[in-house]
Amino acid sequence: MNAKVVSIAAVLSIGIAGVVQAQQGSMTFFVISAGPGKGADLGGLAGADRLCQTLAAAAGAGSRTWRAYLSTQGAGAVNARDRIGPGPWQNAKGMVIAKSVDELHGANNLTKQTALSEKGEMVNGRGDSPNRHDILTGSTMTNANVEAVVQSAGNRELTLKYKDGMQKILVPDGVPIVRAVPGARSDLVVGEYVFIAAQAAPDGKLTALRIQVSKDGVKPPQ
Repeated sequence: MNAKVVSIAAVLSIGIAGVVQAQQGSMTFFVISAGPGKGADLGGLAGADRLCQTLAAAAGAGSRTWRAYLSTQGAGAVNARDRIGPGPWQNAKGMVIAKSVDELHGANNLTKQTALSEKGEMVNGRGDSPNRHDILTGSTMTNANVEAVVQSAGNRELTLKYKDGMQKILVPDGVPIVRAVPGARSDLVVGEYVFIAAQAAPDGKLTALRIQVSKDGVKPPQ
């Protein structure tokens, strides 16, 4: 999977350098529009912060101190949520993403329409080509069993039971629910979207271990 590299203004500056557009001037949250050109190598937290600061400055929001929403592991581990300040955060168009750290990690306003770049543009995600981002750093995945489903206005509430406990998740109407079923070679046709897990041989030849293919317009999860 790809992870969204999110930039958050952790410390607001008092002065404003130069004249900036009103929307960018109030921006305290954005998804980066471009990487450093080294794939996932951002140069550690310092390099990621520097990238965020550079992009923010180019968008007229360089008067703030920016932090990449990233964590580190191992000795001296750093948790992303501990380095971004108390909030609130809003995007380049002034839409509020979250009012506090707890809200950012809970009932936030993060959607494809609000998780904008520093330029105020939507970022390609699942269902788009190419898919630049699909999960937010700090998100988790787990295998679980559905214990209960409650239908309410506009969404379904799933109660999931997994090894370490239970969790309730709201699934808005219209969100695709994907179930893997056995397929056949005949499912591989021109125009379908595929996700392939492959193993590389010493000579560089790739052998498919598993293939998932889209069906009825629904793309397989990555």
